[in-house]
Parts: sequence; C-alpha cells; structure tokens
Amino acid sequence: METHRFVKIWLFIGLVMLFVQVIVGGITRITGSGLSITKWEIVTGTLPPMSEKAWDEEFNLYKDTPQYKEINEGMEMGSIFQSGSFKFIYFWEWVHRLWARTMGFVFLFPLIYFLIKGWVQKPLLKRLGVVFLLAGLAASFGWIMVASGLVERPWVNAYKLSLHLCIAFAVYSYLLWTYFLTKIPRSGLDNIVERSRFRKIALIFTYILWIQIFFGGIMSGMKAGVIFPTWPDMNGELIPQIVFNSEEWSVYNFNYYDRNLFMPALIHLIHRSLAYLLFFTGIYMVYKIIKSRPKPVVNKGAFVLVTLLIIQVLLGILTVINCQGSIPLFYGVMHQAVALCLLTASLYMNYRFQS
Repeated sequence: METHRFVKIWLFIGLVMLFVQVIVGGITRITGSGLSITKWEIVTGTLPPMSEKAWDEEFNLYKDTPQYKEINEGMEMGSIFQSGSFKFIYFWEWVHRLWARTMGFVFLFPLIYFLIKGWVQKPLLKRLGVVFLLAGLAASFGWIMVASGLVERPWVNAYKLSLHLCIAFAVYSYLLWTYFLTKIPRSGLDNIVERSRFRKIALIFTYILWIQIFFGGIMSGMKAGVIFPTWPDMNGELIPQIVFNSEEWSVYNFNYYDRNLFMPALIHLIHRSLAYLLFFTGIYMVYKIIKSRPKPVVNKGAFVLVTLLIIQVLLGILTVINCQGSIPLFYGVMHQAVALCLLTASLYMNYRFQS
C-alpha cells in the first residue's frame, strides 16, 4: 500500500525541523547559552519572561550557577541582540526548548489525524513509535546534560553533551530512514554482488562517521580546539607528547578533563585521526562506486557525499585555526550542520545498496 502524499510531506517537515533543532543546539552550545535557563518547565516555560521583574528573577537564578560565578560574573542584562548579555544567551536556550516543544505538536496532532483517516500503516506506526521514544530520550537527556552544569562545573559535562548530540542525530537518522522507506525505491545497482560489496564499504564509512560525531561532541564540550588552535600540527607537535605519559592516563584526568591538558589533547588527536580515516575511506568508496557505473541516482549521491566530505574537512580545519580564545560561532555551527548533511548522504547511500 502506497504511503499517502500528506504523510510523506509531514515526515519531510519533521526532518527539516529536526535539522533546524540541531543547528540551534549548536548555537546554544557555542554561545554558552545552555545553562541560562535553570529550570525545566515543560508547560510554563513556553513563554519567555514578560516583565522586567520576571527577567530579574531569571537573572538572579542564573547568578547562583557556577557558570556565572566562575566565567560570567558581571554580565549585563542587555538585550537579545547583544552578544554576551544574559538576554542573549537566554534567548537562544529558550528558542532551543521552544522549537523542541513545537516539534512535539507538529508530530503529534497530524499523526492523530492521519490515524483517524487510516493513512498510517502498522509498520510505519511502529517506526514512528520508535521516533517518539528517541525524541523523548533526547529531551530527557538534554535536561540531564544541563543539570550537570548547574552544580559544580561552569559548563555542561562534555561526555553527556556528546551523548545528547548523538541521540539527536539518532532521532534524525531513524526518521530519515523511515522517510526513505516511504519515498524511495531501494536498489541503485543492478548487480547483486556489487550491492553486497558496496553495502559493506558504505556501512564501514557510516560507522566511522558515527564514532567521529561522538568524539566531535566531546571535543566541542571540552573546547579542545581552543587549547590546540593549530593545523596540521597541535601547538607545534604532530602528536602531543602528553598522551605518551602513562601517568596522565588516570580516572581523575578522565573525569576532571577541565583541570588538565591530557584529555583535550587525546580527544583532539582522536578526532583529527578519525577525520583523516573518514576522508580517505569516503574517497575510496566513492571512487569504487563511480567506477562501477551505477544508476544516475547513485552516481549523484556519491558526488554529493564526496563534496560534503571535502567541505566538512575544510570546515573542521577552519574551525580549529579560528579557535583563538573561543570557538568561532559561524564555523562551529556550519561544521555541525554539514556533519548532519554528510550523515544524510551516507545513510542515503546505505539505503540504495540494500538488497
């Protein structure tokens, strides 16, 4: 049974909204806005403060956080257009949460209507159930992440931030695959042997990409780019010598990464190394695919993937070398956005190679 056109449009709108949420999340992270709203109010938090008194109450709550006391002491109330002011960081965290609430309504109410109309088949309904569960997990873990920066540390825990990012990417990926199932015929290659061979290469590329996304989230949370803002070396060393010091490999350094250089150096090194591995794996995969002369849709998909891969590498380099004191907002956000685009292209190729 063919999926109704309105359902396909609805799924695509959901993908676009998830993509925007990831972008806003990147802005929130880089601007340090995530800890500006100290309460998790699902209903009453929909509206921002509507009076000066309400703004003062929110600001006073923020002043009790470690982030204000250790990093932003003396911050002005300012305006939503004044970078570095309280209203500015509050605005981005509020938009991030509001957009998440809006997505909930956009997913739920049309789904109820589609169910009444009988437009959602049982297999699709099961997949949508998984999407809702993953979205709920992302929202819950988002608050766990924020709460980690409201007690002792002046920022969110880097490991929890990366897990939150990966869960968000997982929601997008699962919904994207669901959309593919309703929209696109699978096979892009006529030869079954070729499909099997390329499926393995595409899976390897996607696995490496997922690992890279995870370490990229940790690197961002640790602000490792700010500590090593050079390329191709890392502050004059191709491999920081600190990672060879056995005494630095400790649970303490793992947990208190903000008090030493070891973990930022190690995570930065892993992230760079995976980038090289991902790049050459992607180039090899695209070369083998194009050489096999597949159907035009697969050919175009391969070209899109390699283009995004090159752009992503360049953005990664530009982000690092511009981390002079802080992560550059434009390059950092674009680097995260293109990572999601690259994951989209990778999943598309995987989908085409399914038998």
